[in-house]
Amino acid sequence: MPPNSLMTALRAQNPLVHCITNYVAMNIAANVVLAAGASPAMLHAEEEIADFTPLCGALTINIGTLSAPWLKSMRAAAQIAQDRDLPWVLDPVAHFISGYRRRAAQALLALRPSIVRGNASEILALTGEAGAGKGADSGDSVEAAKGAARNLAKDFNTVVAVTGPVDFVTDGAQEAHVSGGSALMPQVTALGCSLTALMGAYAATGPAFEAAIACLAHFKVAGSRAATEARGPGSFQMHFLDALAAADPNELPKVIA
Repeated sequence: MPPNSLMTALRAQNPLVHCITNYVAMNIAANVVLAAGASPAMLHAEEEIADFTPLCGALTINIGTLSAPWLKSMRAAAQIAQDRDLPWVLDPVAHFISGYRRRAAQALLALRPSIVRGNASEILALTGEAGAGKGADSGDSVEAAKGAARNLAKDFNTVVAVTGPVDFVTDGAQEAHVSGGSALMPQVTALGCSLTALMGAYAATGPAFEAAIACLAHFKVAGSRAATEARGPGSFQMHFLDALAAADPNELPKVIA
């Protein structure tokens, strides 16, 4: 399904996305999903998972501010997604910084996400390779993580999206690169987490590989446009939301290779 068609379909369908994300990301992630044309829900109580998750078009899980109660909710929601063939996206934020976080990421990965979205250091560490990550920030290049991404995709039958200045997407057989965006994007906290939430909306709309590419392209196009009007990180965030809403579907194929 072409990326421009996926964007058009997303806006027409307005899929409901269950976003179990971190405290830092909740507001901006919800606004990003809304601006792009989908509907976010930020529920995380374990008591609501069984009733709510099956109602959604997709699930996204971000372990940024991990805690034991949230991990229970994440695992329960991911299990429902697996049982019901509901697309879901895993964002293993800084999973290498503690044993608890590593074990949580591996337990969620075992539940076979449709898409794994992370920076190069996170993807390298998921396969046991040493990286140079610093907290949630990557210290490795996307190029360095390509082999790990291919292996991860094959081992878990998933799509892996490695994000950076030029994003890399693979399902172990097919590959694509997405360029564009702005150097201001990493200066807005939780914008990467918001990308994961939006990727869930795209996954609710089309096949995982194509959905990941279309989502990344939407983000890059909006980032490039916002940068032309922004004076710094604060105004960039405002212009970025506007650019997500205003993006022309026909712009997406231009940033994909």
